[in-house]
Amino acid sequence: MRSVLFSLVMSFAAVAAFSQTRSFESLYPGIRGEDRAKVYSEDGLLLSEEGASLKLLPASTGVNISEPVLRRNPSFVVESLRVIPYNSPSPALLHVYNALGKVSRLKGRLYHSATRNQDIPLFEEASRIRIIDSSRTQALNDPPNASAIPRSETVHLRLKDVNFGNSYYQAEMSYNQRSILYSLSNFRSLSYGIIPVIRENRFVAQLYIEPITDGFLVYSVAAANVSGFISSRIHIPSAIEKRLAVIIEWLVDGLKNS
Repeated sequence: MRSVLFSLVMSFAAVAAFSQTRSFESLYPGIRGEDRAKVYSEDGLLLSEEGASLKLLPASTGVNISEPVLRRNPSFVVESLRVIPYNSPSPALLHVYNALGKVSRLKGRLYHSATRNQDIPLFEEASRIRIIDSSRTQALNDPPNASAIPRSETVHLRLKDVNFGNSYYQAEMSYNQRSILYSLSNFRSLSYGIIPVIRENRFVAQLYIEPITDGFLVYSVAAANVSGFISSRIHIPSAIEKRLAVIIEWLVDGLKNS
């Protein structure tokens, strides 16, 4: 009898959750026509701006997506908006959480290098790490798939970037029933050779994921605070766009394989 009651309760909860799922139009009533078509395409809708102007924030998320971006007083901001069709008859944010946990799958993902005129791996190595001290870290395996999502979680990553070498990030995840917010920030400087390009904690990428009526809405924003000297020599918006695109495709592939 108890198992029957439990099943009924879970069924009602699932129906209630589905009934609260928002539509794309309710979050973005002003995006129509060509821009809306881009949102549903494989490339998504992409905007790149100087300064700290955010134009694609979803409505009424209940989480503060913009504050970590704006408080860094960024020189450049790149926003992306995409809807990923459901790959499962029972899509859930748990699939998103487990996809985000597979950090090693960032290794070897390709991007197009204009200077080399070929597709090359952006991250030559990728793993979670444990920080031992200020100069030492230990690589960790990806965790097994979880059966529940924690309210919040903080992990550290090492990505061997084709341009910036060993890059160290802090990843913070927060969950609020409706959505997951995943945030990356560099806890060590990103350098090109011996030249620091983005100082410690001056880069941030935010991924906001919410199940809507016809897919997972993925709003992402990446921003960096760099000096005029660096920005005059390295096209930072292009560098950010490529990394953001690779991270989004990593999430998309993870959802397809969930």
